[in-house]
Amino acid sequence: MVKRAGENGAAAGPVNGVSGIGGIGGAARAAESTGTMVGRVLGTADATPLQFWVAVAPGAYLQLDDVVVTERELPDQPPVRIAGVVTAVRARHEGAQFDSDVFAIADGTLPALVQEAAEVTSTRVLPEVYVPPAPGALVYRAEGEARASALYFDQMPKRVPMGFGRDGAPVYLNAEFLDGSRGAHVSISGISGVATKTSFATFLLYSVFRSGVLGSAAETANSRALIFNVKGEDLLFLDHPNTRLDASTVDAYARLGLTAGPFPDVRVYAPPRAGDASAAPDVSSRLSGVDTFYWTLAEFCADRLLPYVFADADDERQQYTMVVHAVTAHLARVAQPADGGITLDGTRLGSYADLVDHVVAELGDDGTRALWTGTAVGLGTVNAFARRLIASKRDLGRLVRGDLAVRRPHAINTQESAQVTVVDLHNLPDRAQRFVVGVTLKAEFDRKERAGTARPLLFVVLDELNKYAPRDGSSPIKEVLLDIAERGRSLGVVLIGAQQTASEVERRIVANSAVRVVGRLDPAEASRPEYGFLPAAQRQRALLAKPGTMFVGQPEIPVPLCVEFPFPAWATRPSEAGDPPSHTLRSIVQSVDPFAVVGAPADDDIPF
Repeated sequence: MVKRAGENGAAAGPVNGVSGIGGIGGAARAAESTGTMVGRVLGTADATPLQFWVAVAPGAYLQLDDVVVTERELPDQPPVRIAGVVTAVRARHEGAQFDSDVFAIADGTLPALVQEAAEVTSTRVLPEVYVPPAPGALVYRAEGEARASALYFDQMPKRVPMGFGRDGAPVYLNAEFLDGSRGAHVSISGISGVATKTSFATFLLYSVFRSGVLGSAAETANSRALIFNVKGEDLLFLDHPNTRLDASTVDAYARLGLTAGPFPDVRVYAPPRAGDASAAPDVSSRLSGVDTFYWTLAEFCADRLLPYVFADADDERQQYTMVVHAVTAHLARVAQPADGGITLDGTRLGSYADLVDHVVAELGDDGTRALWTGTAVGLGTVNAFARRLIASKRDLGRLVRGDLAVRRPHAINTQESAQVTVVDLHNLPDRAQRFVVGVTLKAEFDRKERAGTARPLLFVVLDELNKYAPRDGSSPIKEVLLDIAERGRSLGVVLIGAQQTASEVERRIVANSAVRVVGRLDPAEASRPEYGFLPAAQRQRALLAKPGTMFVGQPEIPVPLCVEFPFPAWATRPSEAGDPPSHTLRSIVQSVDPFAVVGAPADDDIPF
């Protein structure tokens, strides 16, 4: 094989009067403060302050996502340290002219040198003198403090562990871009079932709550998370230990500064079973510690919830939305509570179906229609509203009730719940899911507005964001989510949204997300401009990413970081669930006076 100057780490001679990094003394200083020497700045490709190539030394290697550092000596001032992340690697035969030469080289009949090179995208320049690295300058694999400096970890006063880099060292997220101090909101994209979007979202929550970045123990305890479970019952066991947890996973959590275990404080809410007069929660795998949520007819009317029945984006483009708002206002004015139900025009209504039938009858009567809609609305528009309202009876009948005790606990309120509130939606039809998400988010956002303070924080985890806040059209849910994205930071409401396709989500929601996370992507989706923050190599790699691998972009770091997060320490499906802590076995209903639940008068004697 042909030997060339500079092989095996030997200096190829002075470069601009400097041998290696700052001469012999500079090379020793850099090696001591950075890590292992892996090559030299390539001289056959242009080097710029923002990007350069490294010739990999024999016996060394560089892989994608490695962090490297080099120095440039300048006259009359300290040397400039240029750090970056490897964004491309290649290998070639030097000395070959034809494609067929590879066979002769392999047989040893044609001399040639195998040379690897790595493209480095700069992440940090210290001091900020933007000069290119000198060709031939030594390049080191960044380790310890040098790695922390290259990735701005040393500038993060509050760091959230996200997992491990390709080098096996911890990777952090700046909590100031998550808690609203300098930014907020997280957008997670990837193919369903492969990108592990929900697993990463829950791990991020666990890390936030258990790493101490929120401040004092009291502030951490008072911070809340609201998680909507839209697929299966996998998120109903966050407070159960994972029986598949092994020693290596426990050690991985320890290296991140975390204790492996389930979420300690979880409350689960589920919708009532369809056709069940007792409103038992509609879950099958979790048999304890589950509460039923619903809304009474009186709350439905007084809180003006009717618009959320028409929560499809297409609905807002229809003329009948005028009827929706007119009927909503009329119900708020005239509906009177009556023993769990309501009275309208002297008629007692005890179910959502009764309410729908009454409203439709009033709208169909020429004598009463104007009282509900005004005089400017045509009969065709009223009929369009009536048809859609009738269609909602089947979907919302079990959620809007007039047949249950008023004092029975049934409301979703994160401030009066556990640290993590899980709202199960997977058994509900699409219209009902939209209704629950819209009404719940609106109530929580209004509660934070009335509080007037950003602390304690409320994290909202919502999958299928493209369904609730699509790029086109408008709906009540979309308006709530836009409000959270644009004003939630100041109110302490942080959205962690997940979707298969960020290109189909409202642009302003994605744009307001300080942290963007990408897992496995569909090839067509990866070409969309929403993923322009990914370098070309990372876009291509996203097509091959395995479950548990995410690319995380955050404002301070110019290059998204490849992160592998550890296996969940909490159960992610019923088959993994160990025994929960004893305090999670009882629900709110089970922990209160049973006579208060059924609504008995306080002065009643015990009937036995």
